[in-house]
Amino acid sequence: MVSNELRFDGQVAVITGAGGGLGREYALLLASRGARVVVNDIGGSVTGEGANSEAAHAVTKEIQDQGGEAVADTHSVTNPEGGQAIIDAALTAWGRIDILINNAGIVGDAPFEDMTADRFEPLLDVHLRGAFHVTRPAWRVMREQRYGRILNTCSAAGILGAVNMSNYGAAKTGLIGLTRVLAAEGADRNIKVNAIAPIAYTRMLAQSLESAVPAYDPTAQAILDDLANQYLRKLDPALVAPVAAFLTHPDCPVSGEIYTVGAGHVARFFIGRTRGFYHPALSVEDVRDHLDEIRDEARYTVPNGPADEMGELFATIMDN
Repeated sequence: MVSNELRFDGQVAVITGAGGGLGREYALLLASRGARVVVNDIGGSVTGEGANSEAAHAVTKEIQDQGGEAVADTHSVTNPEGGQAIIDAALTAWGRIDILINNAGIVGDAPFEDMTADRFEPLLDVHLRGAFHVTRPAWRVMREQRYGRILNTCSAAGILGAVNMSNYGAAKTGLIGLTRVLAAEGADRNIKVNAIAPIAYTRMLAQSLESAVPAYDPTAQAILDDLANQYLRKLDPALVAPVAAFLTHPDCPVSGEIYTVGAGHVARFFIGRTRGFYHPALSVEDVRDHLDEIRDEARYTVPNGPADEMGELFATIMDN
């Protein structure tokens, strides 16, 4: 064994959507490093239909066959009762919870003109409300034990914008706000909360790509097939798992941050503030005439929170 190997011996992790794809890789890696894992998955389709307990049980058995400890859970994240039951599975089995990875997700792409409430709400239910429902009961335990690691799953589709994904992007970017608020609230209890924006060739990515290609367009399909063969196969979900593991490890020094990872590459997304333009009697025309200065990224800052941002504003006022 490598002497400086990061391990999770004695720790308990709950991972939602762990029956396949990214969640499965997270579960396998954490378990291989000594964590005891609750493998949560309802076993539904990538668009949220149906349920099948086999997925969660299969990953649980895989962990156990490799000498790890795991229990399966098939409750839904979409309601408070399900969220409580998922956390109770950890408490019942091992009496604690140290790590929560909110990974469960579905897709349902459509142009915004076709984005009905029936298409919008289910994604909010799984991604955003689902993370809330599971995190709430975990949060109470973590606050009491004065320790916890939470990892939320966001997406470049929301951070940067992607066509036909208003439901997905809105839900995922809502998780950024939740991440940053919880990071602030958990700081005095050693609860660290971060977000990951994974790039991996999973069922969800495949579904989104397939829905973007017209069924009657063989040329577009051929391009997609070539793309998959040349590039998408490099986006192995297993290459995302090390970042998820580090961000949920006791040694993780950061909180409230967003990391993008894919194909073995890791980078940080951050929220910056330009130096901007100031006039004590600001007019509409001032905004028009100084838009380039307002948007100039040359001297940006990265405020740690609203207080920092207010401090920058007051400093600008006092300097003028």
